[in-house]
Parts: sequence; C-alpha cells; structure tokens
Amino acid sequence: METTKLSSKGQIVLPKSVRNARNLRPGTEFSVEETAEGILLRPLKPFATTSVEQAFGCLRYTGEAKTVEQMHEAVLAEASRQR
Repeated sequence: METTKLSSKGQIVLPKSVRNARNLRPGTEFSVEETAEGILLRPLKPFATTSVEQAFGCLRYTGEAKTVEQMHEAVLAEASRQR
C-alpha cells in the first residue's frame, strides 16, 4: 500500500503506479463521495454513453451504400497514395 499527503491547498497526489495502472492523465476529473470507510474518488467518464446508431448518425453520408470490399479497396488506395 502506498501513501500520500494532503497539501496546504487541499490537493492529493495519486502515486504514479496508481495513475499508470488506471491510465489516469492530467485533467482527469473525479467525483468525490464520502463513505463510511472514508473518501471515494471515481474518474468521470469524459463522454455520455451513446449507441452505435447515434455515433453513425453524425457521419451524414447520403450517397449510395458501399460494400465492405469497396471500403477495403478505398482504404488501401488511400494508404498507397499517402506513402
């Protein structure tokens, strides 16, 4: 178990091993809850949960539907063009 201290500004530094294990980055926001055992910090999710239909809906493609083969060929062509 690692320990940390509360600073004079009310800040707590999470040990690097904890930040790395949880993939926490600078700017991560947390909810703070008081519990019977102490204080619970939970990282907030950066985005609301959405469905696949909601995500695809933002693409707004109005042309003819493409096959998987056509999409694969287009990706390969673009990758070759960028080399």
